[in-house]
Formats: sequence, structure tokens, C-alpha cells
Amino acid sequence: MSKDSPHAVKQRRRSDQVTLSQVAQAAGVSPITASRALNHPDKVSNRARRSVLEAVERLGYVPNLVAGSLASSRSRLIAVIVPSLVNTVFVEVIKGLQETLEAEGYQILLGNTDYDLDREYQLVRTFLGWSCSALVIAGLRHNKACHTLLDNWDHPIMEVMELGQGMDLNVGLSHVAAGRCMATHLIDKGYRHIVYVGALLSQDYRAGMRYEGHRAVLEAHGLRAPIVELDTLGSLQAGAESLAQVLAQYPNTQAIHFANDDLAAGALLAAQRQGLSIPRDIAIAGFNGLPLGQHVTPQLTTILSPREEMGRLAATELIRRLGGKSVYRRQHDVGFTLQAGGST
Repeated sequence: MSKDSPHAVKQRRRSDQVTLSQVAQAAGVSPITASRALNHPDKVSNRARRSVLEAVERLGYVPNLVAGSLASSRSRLIAVIVPSLVNTVFVEVIKGLQETLEAEGYQILLGNTDYDLDREYQLVRTFLGWSCSALVIAGLRHNKACHTLLDNWDHPIMEVMELGQGMDLNVGLSHVAAGRCMATHLIDKGYRHIVYVGALLSQDYRAGMRYEGHRAVLEAHGLRAPIVELDTLGSLQAGAESLAQVLAQYPNTQAIHFANDDLAAGALLAAQRQGLSIPRDIAIAGFNGLPLGQHVTPQLTTILSPREEMGRLAATELIRRLGGKSVYRRQHDVGFTLQAGGST
């Protein structure tokens, strides 16, 4: 590993970790006031509390919540932060992580952001305070305060779910490429009026990345790339309701490319209830490769992402790093597979 790798930079920062005294100095208060502002905010003025919190965010300070001699010891805890504990996609990643880490004597601390980057920051700040040995976090996008916090931390960080330039280690897939792949499939099948349907894309931004790939392919073929964005996260019900919305806005639609399989399966079932034939009257495609899509008729065309494999690989590379070994690669592309069913 080169001396300028992110891990090497983090190692050099160990002696430069932000202290409570530095926070107090930046906030213009005494260390005891800074401590009270963080631990007993009712005992300080609102002005002092705001000044301390602003300094904490600006400097990336993490209070160590492990008392006594344990504070200087490396724990066997790995923090894992994901956007959802309901979505099967993240549950399967967690399964791969947990099984691999537990086999090596590690336990995970699990947090759910609900796709909220401010909540992600609060979770990161709390978990790092418990002297975790490493952090696994979904995605490469973090708010400024969270980025500062992670940049100052001197332990391994593994970003999963998407592929790109990360802070330390990265295991994921290209969502732009996945969007391009499905759009190419639909065009190759002869469809020309294709609508993309996503939900809350400012939060589920990886679905937005897939639309970028989708749009690039359609525009390269001289086709329009309309998009319908729902105001609730993907579910069977939302997918069912979106079908009517798409057909009302774009009555010539031949195919719908959904951001996930839940939406796609909901629309497929709704179409059948309305007497529409799939794919003759309208073609439907999804993303994720969930078992649900393979138990509807016709089977759903989708992109299969290797989620458990992603979790296992991320855990394996963390274990190597924590054991003082060089990782095989800082970035791993787990790829994806087009799973063509009868729905297209």
C-alpha cells in the first residue's frame, strides 16, 4: 500500500485527533463548559451550547464513550449504518457482513438512517464514540459534517452499495451502468416509448444514478427519457398506484423501467387486475433481483445485484485491514447481472 493511501493518511493523523480542549478553545468556552454542553446541555446557556456544537461539527470531534482503561483498547465492535432495515436489499448485505465478521469474533452495531444524511451524521458520531474498530456505511455521499468526522477518524471505513472514489475502502457496483444495461435491453426488445419511475430520488440517489444511465442510452438513440418521481419510497402499493399515473401522463408508454422490484411487481399485479397483458400491452422491468419478482407471472425482468456477496467481501477486506494485512484492492466492483424474465 502506498504511503499516500487514505489509510496511511489516517494513520498519520492519530496524534492529531481532536480533543475536547480544542473544541472548547474553538467555541470560546472552558473545557468544563464544553463538557457540560455535550453531556448536560440543560446546565449551560443556549449560546454556549450552540457555540460548542458548532465547534464539534466544524472540527469533527468524537467523544469517546468507553470509560476507563477500555477507552484506549481496540474493541471488537464494527459499526454498520444503512438507509433501511425494512428493505430486503440492505438486510441481505447485513447478513453477509454479520456472518463473516462474527466468524472472526466481531460484533456489529447497527444503525438505520431512513435515507436522511443528517441522521447518518448523528449515528456516525454516536457509533464512533463507542471506540468501534471499523465502520461500514452505505453509499459514498455524506453531508459536510459527517465527511469531516470520517476524514478525521483513524480506523478503517468501508463504503458499500455503490462504486466510486471513496474515503478508504469501497465495495459496490456502478448504478449508472446498471441503468444503461436495462435501458439497452428494453431498446433491443423493440420498445421506444419508455418511462422511468423512481421514488424520492433526492434521498434514494442511487436510483437517480440509474436514471442517468437510462437517460443516456435513450438519448443516444434519439428517444425522449421521461421520468415519474413518486413522493413515497418504493413499495408494492406505490408501484400499483404509479401505473395509472404513468399511463395518464404518457398514454403511449410501451415499457416502464422501475427503480426497484417492489415498485415493478406492484405495477405488474395492478396491470393484470386491469386486464392488461404483460408484456404485450406494457412491459415492466425492475432492479435488485428480489425473490418476489421471480414468483409473479410473468417473471420480472430485473438487474440482480449480489448483495450477500457484497457484505461478505466488505467484511473480509475489513478483517484483513484490522489484522494488519494489506487489502487485495481498495475498490471492488461486484458487478450485476441482467435477469431477463417474461415481463419484457
